[in-house]
Amino acid sequence: RRNGVKSNSENMAEHLSLLQALKIKGVKPILVTFFGYCALESTTGLWASSYLVEFRGIDSEIAATFASLFFLGITFGRFLSGFISDKIGDKLLIRFGIIIIICGVILVGIPDRSSIAALVGLVIIGLGCAPVYPSIIHSTPTNFGQENSQAIIGIQMASAYVGSTFIPPIFGWIADNINIGLYPIYL
Repeated sequence: RRNGVKSNSENMAEHLSLLQALKIKGVKPILVTFFGYCALESTTGLWASSYLVEFRGIDSEIAATFASLFFLGITFGRFLSGFISDKIGDKLLIRFGIIIIICGVILVGIPDRSSIAALVGLVIIGLGCAPVYPSIIHSTPTNFGQENSQAIIGIQMASAYVGSTFIPPIFGWIADNINIGLYPIYL
């Protein structure tokens, strides 16, 4: 403070309560989206190898390689997204990412003897995941106002952590007690 006047950073640091944030139009859907996205990313990465080995009958080394290629897809996709993000914007990146994820999940679920579609599908899911997380965070000040963005990003992170913490173990229970073949449907 200088001469009793708040600086811009002090004004922006005023707290927005959870209830106040949830009343802002669009916050609830973005929290659900973030929860679902992080649940999908975590479940895909954690259960890919098990699905490929136990359900598809793929050699464990090949399964592990393609499970890791899922993460390489995310890395490579984020690298590419950085070059095109200013040209097409966050909303289109998120939409394209979700469409690509859906295509990858469909490929993972296609029953074929060689399982090539499933292997390629994991990489495609990774590519689709790439722009979603950073674009949601980057668009928060634009969508909800600079003054609300710090609080809303914090709530988004909490939603993301809940999705990535609790949803993969639920699939583990399904895999153990029902059928690991439900993996693409769960995704």
